[in-house]
Amino acid sequence: MCKSLVAQEKKQLQIERTSTPPKIDGVLDDTAWQTADIATDFIQFRPEMGVTLEPHQKTIVKMVYDDNAIYVSAYLKDKPEDIQTQFTSRDNFGNSDFFGIVINPNNDGQNDTEFFVFSSGTQADAVSSPSNGEDFGWNAVWDSAVKIVDDGWVIEVKIPYRALRFSNEEIQTWGIQFHRRFRIDNSQYSWNPIDRTKGNVGLYNGELLGLRNIEPPTRLSFYPFMSAIYDSNEQPEYNLGVDVKLGLTENFTLDATLIPDFSQAAFDNVRLNLGPFEQTFGEQRQFFKEGVDLFNKGNLFFSRRIGNAPIGYPELGDDEEVIDLPTEVKTLNALKVSGRTKKGLGVGFFNAITERTKARIKDTLTNKTRSEVIEPLANYNILVIDQQFNGNSSVSLINTNVTRDGHFRDGNVTGLLANISNKRNTYNVRGQVKMSNVNLESGTKTGLSTFFLIRKTHGKWRYSFDHSLSNTKYDINDLGLNFRNNFNNFGIDGSYEIFEPTEKLNNFRINGWVNYRRLYKPSTFTGTNFGVNMNAQTKKLMWFGANFNFNPGKQFDFFEPRDFENKRFFIYKNIGSIGGWFETNSNKDLSVEVNGGVFHAFDKERDLFGYNFEIEPTYRFSDKFFVNYEYSFQNNMGSRGFVTNIGDDIVFGERDILSIENSISSSYSFNPFHTLTLSFRNFWSTVTYDEGLFALQENGKLNRDDDYRTTDIDDPNVNFNTWNLDLSYTWQVAPGSFLTTLYRNRLFNSSNASDDTYFDSLDTLLNQSIQHTFSVRLQYFIDYNSVRNVFKKRNKNGTKLSRASNNSFDSNSAYNRLGSNYSVL
Repeated sequence: MCKSLVAQEKKQLQIERTSTPPKIDGVLDDTAWQTADIATDFIQFRPEMGVTLEPHQKTIVKMVYDDNAIYVSAYLKDKPEDIQTQFTSRDNFGNSDFFGIVINPNNDGQNDTEFFVFSSGTQADAVSSPSNGEDFGWNAVWDSAVKIVDDGWVIEVKIPYRALRFSNEEIQTWGIQFHRRFRIDNSQYSWNPIDRTKGNVGLYNGELLGLRNIEPPTRLSFYPFMSAIYDSNEQPEYNLGVDVKLGLTENFTLDATLIPDFSQAAFDNVRLNLGPFEQTFGEQRQFFKEGVDLFNKGNLFFSRRIGNAPIGYPELGDDEEVIDLPTEVKTLNALKVSGRTKKGLGVGFFNAITERTKARIKDTLTNKTRSEVIEPLANYNILVIDQQFNGNSSVSLINTNVTRDGHFRDGNVTGLLANISNKRNTYNVRGQVKMSNVNLESGTKTGLSTFFLIRKTHGKWRYSFDHSLSNTKYDINDLGLNFRNNFNNFGIDGSYEIFEPTEKLNNFRINGWVNYRRLYKPSTFTGTNFGVNMNAQTKKLMWFGANFNFNPGKQFDFFEPRDFENKRFFIYKNIGSIGGWFETNSNKDLSVEVNGGVFHAFDKERDLFGYNFEIEPTYRFSDKFFVNYEYSFQNNMGSRGFVTNIGDDIVFGERDILSIENSISSSYSFNPFHTLTLSFRNFWSTVTYDEGLFALQENGKLNRDDDYRTTDIDDPNVNFNTWNLDLSYTWQVAPGSFLTTLYRNRLFNSSNASDDTYFDSLDTLLNQSIQHTFSVRLQYFIDYNSVRNVFKKRNKNGTKLSRASNNSFDSNSAYNRLGSNYSVL
């Protein structure tokens, strides 16, 4: 089967120009569709390859175009009772059938633009490339309509040229692909056959022929917004700002946010952090999530650095105390320019500016106050140049730079990256060389890091070898994220995967690994581990899996002691873990995911044992309403870790760590335009130390000879409790325009009462002062071309058009007709 898929020529679809564009209403009675070429004969690629559709599932796709947009219609035949239709928010796939349109104007097999329409009428869109996968943070404004009919469902789509980047050639050939997923059995089909055993999915696009004399439009859009924030602990805050998208050329776009407002970004899942590394969170701010695929090259860009906590701390006199210490820095503005030429040259430039931030200090004797800069005015820059070739390979150069005003540190990092596959897409080699320069008052610190990977990328059996190295001065943490440096590590991986279902399984994959780790300087062994992971799906759509990992012999931890300068280390040995999980069929009204595991140290000198358990039921009351609950429990008994320093001694303690997390997420979608969402999370953790403490010896072992006690230091026991609740309502008031109201409350408490039970701790938490926040935000989409066309019509008719004459607000447009015709703009 695979050989025939590889050998088959790409399918081609001839597109026709129309003088009368179809009405986007889900009714295929427009003259534009009558003579359009047909794309049909879809082929399954998941879970099995090469299977054709049943006659009652026949799929018929047509395309036409004009000077403004591409138009797509699809008649998706099916039994109405088999069509899965769950209302969700944008970009949330949920339990719905979908139809996908993949367009690649450069026809290069690497840079796809994807548009998905669900049977519920919800939209999703993404940009996709082999190096970054699908980026659903990218959002475009386009038009679609869905209609459920007696023998299936019908969609119509209008994709304006402003949503695509293409050249100005007279005759163009684009890459095109169509996807159809049946949620009832999780099968997925494509128009042009896909061979999952090798290559990236973009290489299997078909070709769209017949595009003539289309010109890239003036791509200029505005997203003005206003917001109001009411906080129980602060004064009301009102914000006005605008996001701008400007097409600089036919292939390059500028995105800018002026006076940004991130007040409604989702909360972070904060946990108790006992480790030597900073706690980090994923990006929640839309501007920094959208269209950043180029800037993520080489993992040198961690966007949470922008607007994060200040890097400095005030210098205090003997009688001074800090009375106001900001926890974040305000972002003044940010912009990004990115695009790719027809010949595969991608260029990206990013810039952000954050404001000067001060702390307030008080003299406790005189009561006088002063301020001190803890974060100066700072400028963040990224420049990326990425050349793609052969439809599967690329070479990139990236530079990141942070310049801070005054005597504060500056950082600069440059990386050269290569990702090369052979023409048959059977082997892949990746290489990276990165150099960092940090300017401090004491001088410049230059660091180096390298990475090399070679792997087999085809067939059921696959394997790889990798090597990573970093010297002691490599530091990218001004704009990147690097937990540690000073390593010289080697890894070997192997896997086996089926691509054709068996009698009982749709999917099966097992992979194993062996890792060997050393310090770069001094060149010394630090540890090794090996393990296996397996996951599979049954014919009844139940997932299950298991994993195992073991660290044999002595492992040398150079980070837990927190003494990097003297290369102090802590020894542990023979720690193993094993776990498993399963997930029931998520198409059912009630689905449950369960996972658990245990770990143990096979060490006569200590008694380390722990286990974890998690259960996550989801109940779908209807296609509009679902509730998800997650409970996790972890008990770590006999853990050892850093406590404090006493003189020159590094003090460790043996501790029991108990953690419980409860979270609830729920959504009620009235229709594709109105959604009510609830998110709740409570995380509780206690840390209880044995009374006796350890002194870390020079040889990495622990002993109690110095007779340190918990009474010799501040109580190290911890009771950590945090609570977050978000309740939001989102209304898509017009294409690309949203009104969002958000109620949020937060609670936090940390004490030494580690003996308190969960409910005692919860009672204490609920007695804390609660922070209530209510915010309203309106963002409106304005397209320059639409505004220009309105004024053209006014000038032509000599009269002022009424509100109803603008198609964006036409009461007869698809946007205003709901019922069974779920249209989305």
